[in-house]
Amino acid sequence: MSPSGPGPRATQPEGRDAEPVWELVRRVRKLRGLTQYQLADRLVELSRNSSVSRDEVARWERGKRVPGPYWRQWLSLALDVPSDQLAAAVRYGRTVR
Repeated sequence: MSPSGPGPRATQPEGRDAEPVWELVRRVRKLRGLTQYQLADRLVELSRNSSVSRDEVARWERGKRVPGPYWRQWLSLALDVPSDQLAAAVRYGRTVR
């Protein structure tokens, strides 16, 4: 996550309220121009763990499941989102579920 990394940072727009993890993942994925398939492929590539699929990404984005700590670390890298921002979105999402 260096300053010379690709694309704009995924910080929340100014004045935007906290958002649950499912909205954060969907918003940033689209901001990065990725499909759910492409994000799943990127996660497999980074983690070398083929247990994630487009279906799992879709579940995260619908709020049906919350990515655990293992996948959050890879989402942080794949989407260029600070890990503390993802953790905060998970905490917030659990309060509004």
